[in-house]
Amino acid sequence: METVDFAKRVRIHALHMTSTGGSSHVGAAFSIADILAVLYGKVMRHDPQQPLWSGRDRFILSKGHAGAAVYATLAEIGYFPIEQLKLHYQNGSALSGHVSHKGIPGVELSTGSLGHGLGVGAGMAKALKLAGQDQRVFVLLSDGECDEGTIWEAALFAQHHALDNLVAIVDYNKIQSLASIADTIALEPFRQKWESFNWSVVEADGHDHDSLFSALSSLPTVPERPTVIIAHTVKGKGVSFMENTVLWHYRTARGEEFNLALAELEKG
Repeated sequence: METVDFAKRVRIHALHMTSTGGSSHVGAAFSIADILAVLYGKVMRHDPQQPLWSGRDRFILSKGHAGAAVYATLAEIGYFPIEQLKLHYQNGSALSGHVSHKGIPGVELSTGSLGHGLGVGAGMAKALKLAGQDQRVFVLLSDGECDEGTIWEAALFAQHHALDNLVAIVDYNKIQSLASIADTIALEPFRQKWESFNWSVVEADGHDHDSLFSALSSLPTVPERPTVIIAHTVKGKGVSFMENTVLWHYRTARGEEFNLALAELEKG
């Protein structure tokens, strides 16, 4: 699959969805669109016609607030009709603001309360190991989420049990809800933190599809060690006035802002 155009379509859908429904987190959705496109377009074993296929790889969006991007990805690849995206964040819709598995084929876990996705993913990975299965579990984290102690508890568990079928991907856009990472709780030296927990660490450009594919296509990177991919990204990627700013964590694009954003993405 050609993943660059796939990611472009995901961003355009996410812009429409958040604007129509009046939800937020469009900046967070834009920063992960390329990661999702490469995962679902080239890396993960999955079948839209059989969402619960036993041989599938598992994906968890731990940063559940960016759910619009996951819904858009799943619709684009055929898990449910694209028309359903128009119901995002509407009263009674299954497409809630934070990603939900209830009634949505292809979503493994409802998330939104930050810090829990990696623990659940580690449990899934351990269960697959115990069953003698070779499927992988991919967990997409936010960088701000790594302020949570539960992330590091899960990291300890995963290395202790040699879960080399577990892959954490950190959306390292360096901005969280109200300020930069550096001004909230600094994560650096970030790579060394993961290495000290005995994880295999790979750094990648989170918007370069070749870089992402290279990082994701040779797993496990070290036998008997879980892998973390630190994906360096830009919050709001694809729309110049949204990029690298805290404002678009919560702001909704409407009116002229929507028109300008859409024009940039379509030109993209």
